[in-house]
Amino acid sequence: MKRISAVLFVLATALAAGKFKLEIPLGLDAFMPVPPENPLTPNKVALGRKLFFDKRLSRDGSLACASCHVPENSFTDKNPVAVGVFGRRSSRRVPTLLNRGYGRAFFWDGRISTLEEQVLQPIVNPKEMDLPLEEAVARLRPEVSSSTELAQALASYVRTILSGDSPYDRYLAGDANALTEQQKEGLAVFRGQGNCTACHIGPNLTDELFHNTGIGWKDGRFADPGRYLVTGDDADLGAFKTPTLRNVALLGPYMHDGSLATLEDVIEHYDKGGVPNPNLDIDITPLRLTATQKRALLAFLDALTGAVREGL
Repeated sequence: MKRISAVLFVLATALAAGKFKLEIPLGLDAFMPVPPENPLTPNKVALGRKLFFDKRLSRDGSLACASCHVPENSFTDKNPVAVGVFGRRSSRRVPTLLNRGYGRAFFWDGRISTLEEQVLQPIVNPKEMDLPLEEAVARLRPEVSSSTELAQALASYVRTILSGDSPYDRYLAGDANALTEQQKEGLAVFRGQGNCTACHIGPNLTDELFHNTGIGWKDGRFADPGRYLVTGDDADLGAFKTPTLRNVALLGPYMHDGSLATLEDVIEHYDKGGVPNPNLDIDITPLRLTATQKRALLAFLDALTGAVREGL
């Protein structure tokens, strides 16, 4: 009780000062990068949370950010690709917002480098919310006076959307019983023969880089050029950003185009060595896992599910 009272006292003091420090869940990096021009404050986080659920940010008033980034679904949805206003469909899956405050590149192709830029893009995208920023700000007055204020509030809220303290994190912290024996075997596959750590590394289980695993190569061509559209570099054809594996058991369907329905499908995709194409990542090779190893790996991935927290 004394520890809880002390935490509440520190939080109350920070709130009174107009700022606060995020409580970071077990397993995540204790340092949350926050730009100096947009420090976290209770007012901005509260406003950002309110705006996140506000359907005025879509042209026809039918969608809010939370319509696609559904809190109950670990801040994504269950559609293979994003569905915007008037039923307009994108060609890419809605990514989860879990732990995106740690991100270094945003969207599947990494075309945006800051969270403040990213949060505005779905609003103006014709296939998503299709609303000019000038009109968005006009609709939100007097709560919001500029697109900068809108961006800072939404980005501040998104930085509070965190998932950690999973059985995996507790195991790494010294609780030998946090994982089942099968999950421990799966962890060994994850780190060893499965070669998952070639891309899924660090506290957020992503290298934040771009890889070609063959998803997107169809009928002898790239159905989606991926990162190439940003860089113009042929080496980036078919490459997409490594997603976090936090809460991955809850995030299906999978891959940038939602083409793999289950985690079993994902494991099979990597076990066979992806889809051969001219740009296939050097680390994507046949794994030749046994059925027992596949079941263990699946069980381990379930152990990456932690409690989701958001807001103040």
